[in-house]
Amino acid sequence: MRCYKYMNTSQLIPSHTIGTWLLGIVDSVLDKIGLEHNRNAEEIIYALVVLALSLAIGWLVKTMLLAAVRKLVKLHKGSIGTELLQLRTLAKCSHIIPPLVFLGMVPIAFAGGSRLLDIIERLAGVYALVALGIGLGAVINFIFYHYNAHENSRNLPIKGVRNISIGLTWIILVILAVSVLVDKSPAALLTGLGAFAAALMLIFKDSILGFVAGIQMSQNDMLHVGDWIVVPSTPANGTVLDVSLSAVKVQNWDNTIVTVPPYTLVSTSFQNYRGMKDSGARRITKTLTIDVPTVCPLTEALTAKAVGKHPELKEFIDGLRGQGQTEQTDGGLAPVNGTIETNLGLFRAYICLYIRNNPKIAKDQTVLIRLLDPTDTGLPLQIYCFTATTDWDAYEGIQSAVVEHVVTAAADFGLGIYTSSSVSIDLDTETDAATTTMPPKA
Repeated sequence: MRCYKYMNTSQLIPSHTIGTWLLGIVDSVLDKIGLEHNRNAEEIIYALVVLALSLAIGWLVKTMLLAAVRKLVKLHKGSIGTELLQLRTLAKCSHIIPPLVFLGMVPIAFAGGSRLLDIIERLAGVYALVALGIGLGAVINFIFYHYNAHENSRNLPIKGVRNISIGLTWIILVILAVSVLVDKSPAALLTGLGAFAAALMLIFKDSILGFVAGIQMSQNDMLHVGDWIVVPSTPANGTVLDVSLSAVKVQNWDNTIVTVPPYTLVSTSFQNYRGMKDSGARRITKTLTIDVPTVCPLTEALTAKAVGKHPELKEFIDGLRGQGQTEQTDGGLAPVNGTIETNLGLFRAYICLYIRNNPKIAKDQTVLIRLLDPTDTGLPLQIYCFTATTDWDAYEGIQSAVVEHVVTAAADFGLGIYTSSSVSIDLDTETDAATTTMPPKA
């Protein structure tokens, strides 16, 4: 049996004994077929045997490790073990085992200074670096997945950080792999890349800008996955689905998907409705135009009719009369303001009472029933309040119900609502039948 001087190159595992034993088997086989003096055949066959053995050891370790983890998951029901299996993190990390075993055992059959050994070790080194990159990428994916699932309560857009981490890892490993292949120092390669930096920045401009924008958005808490945003300069108006280095995916309300560069959100302004959603209240701003000729001093007959239809007004009216006043201007979030001088003033007080007593309207938000500047079509009356929910369907229903009630209640106060059909509807008739009058001239 022939045994060459053992080389210490890539001695990552204690493999001398095993390697010598395998080399003896190879020698015996070659002796039987008459190639006992063929060194090249011995080296090549030994390298192939070691490669097959390395792959077998890697598969065996991976199988045993995954079986152990599956058993632990069944026993303890841990989320970490389940996530490791789902993401195949351990399986991907096990790819590093075969090249390590191969590098530890292959030098035994080669004489010192062998050119073939040098080539094999360089290729195996590149293989090891690729396997290391796959393993590190799997670990980074697991870390970010676990954080996003359990710790990222604010839904911060961390996908871009994950992508740039994996990208930097592969850039470093590629530089190391090239240095192994050409037998140069990584520092020398980095020095040579200085002239290529401008081209790299041009090629990866969008990724660099996206990464910077992602850091700014995360640091300033500008955007989360699941936020409803509106970007005025783009058709984006919907829910954020994903944030990456190169694009922010937004699903519009018509189910179309719009992609916006992250840098656009940082360099320009956009509207985020997260604050509205977090507050639990959504604003209603509706304006009805009152026909000016229907506004008149409040008479006893009109007062009696309004109180008969809406008894809650009696306390408001009696309170003002008892104090010898004709108007009430309370402050606070949900005041009851109005007058007993005009039917419009009493109508304002009624709307305040109706809004304040409506359980679907938020009481911890501002409520305003106010008159805006007169226009050539009439006197705008604005309802400003907040619903106690941000659900879209519920919000639209509450808003519609409020407007419908206010429009129909106007008849009880002798007020007409202006319409755009060049007529105003006078809802104040003793027979409750609508009559039309011409709108006031500008």
